[in-house]
Parts: sequence; structure tokens; C-alpha cells
Amino acid sequence: MKKIKLKKPVLYGIYTGVIALLLGALYYIDYSNSKLYDNVKPEEDLRYVTRLFNSDDIPVVAADSVIMRPYTDDTVQIVQNFYNYKGTEAEQEKAIINYEQTYMQNNGVAYGGPQDTFDVVSALGGTVTSVKEDKLLGNIIEIEASDKVTLIYQTVTSVNVKQGDKVSQGDVLGKSGTSNMNKDLGNHFVFELKVNGGYVNPEDYYDKNINEL
Repeated sequence: MKKIKLKKPVLYGIYTGVIALLLGALYYIDYSNSKLYDNVKPEEDLRYVTRLFNSDDIPVVAADSVIMRPYTDDTVQIVQNFYNYKGTEAEQEKAIINYEQTYMQNNGVAYGGPQDTFDVVSALGGTVTSVKEDKLLGNIIEIEASDKVTLIYQTVTSVNVKQGDKVSQGDVLGKSGTSNMNKDLGNHFVFELKVNGGYVNPEDYYDKNINEL
């Protein structure tokens, strides 16, 4: 068999052509892959989206879930404290209501001070479950703020809500007044707070979120 001997220029041309083909093939593969993943988010981005929609973080608490004071007049002060079973004897004496030689423990806090009447507001949003008039305590308003928190207002005049009304935090429920039960307090109202069915001292719960009680 006769061997064919190629000249050097021809060999160089073949080598160059093969290299060109290989480079072209590699470029085509890289180009195809880049187009395929152009619209795909990086892995970190995908993880971020997953965390966003499946996060176990507690959402930011609404401001109106934090218990506010049931008045807006800065001159209002406590005129009779909540009866604390763990309080001192002197503190307990100040929280006793004396009506016709009958002594009763104060289940709320009486707020007064100003000579003129002042606004009584809702400490939380909720539903008015009861509005009634009592001969000794005056008008009583009861609001269900949640399944475990109830607001009770006594000695309220000029009541402007009724049973079944929906109220927002800060809504004016009425005005302060006077009661036959505790005439010595003068112009005032009594605020009672019930948590899980039991009376608690409202002064210990202001600025707290009802979801944390």
C-alpha cells in the first residue's frame, strides 16, 4: 500500500479546523445553557421566596391590640384603687367601698380628679355586649374585646353606645359621672378589666398586648 504523505501546510490547516470546530461546539453548549437558565432565580433567591411564604415568624402586632387607658384627659388620676389581696393593709383599706355599713372590695379602679366631666373611651376595640342602668353604680357598659378580655365601665353618663355596637379603640363611650354607691369620690368613673373570667388590676395591664395575656 502506498503511504500518502501530507505536506505541513495541509496538516496545520487540518489541526486549525479541528480546534475551531471544538471551540465552536463549546461556545454553542455554553450559549444554550445560559439561555435555558436566564429566567431561573438563583438558589438563594428561591430559598428567600420559600422563607417569605412559609415563614414561622409572628406577624407584627396591630397597635389597637395594646390596652390603652380608658380616658384621654391628662389631669385624670386614680381616686380609688383596685383591691389587691396581696397588698398591704393600708392599701386594702383604700380599696374598700363603704355603703350603708356594708363593705365591698373594689374590683376595678376609679378615675377622677377634674371637676367637670371628661370623656370615657374604649381601652380596646370590641363589641358592646351590655348597656344597663344601675341605681347605685349608674350606667354600666360592658365590652367584649376578645374571647378572654372584657372591659366594664361603671358610673358613665351621656352614654352614646348600645348593645351590639362595634367600637374601636379610643372611641368615646360617654362621660364621667357620680354614683350613689360612692358619692365621696365626686365626678369619676370605674373601670374594671376581666381576663379569662377573673378581675385584674387594670394598672398592671396598660400597654400590654391582649394576645400576650
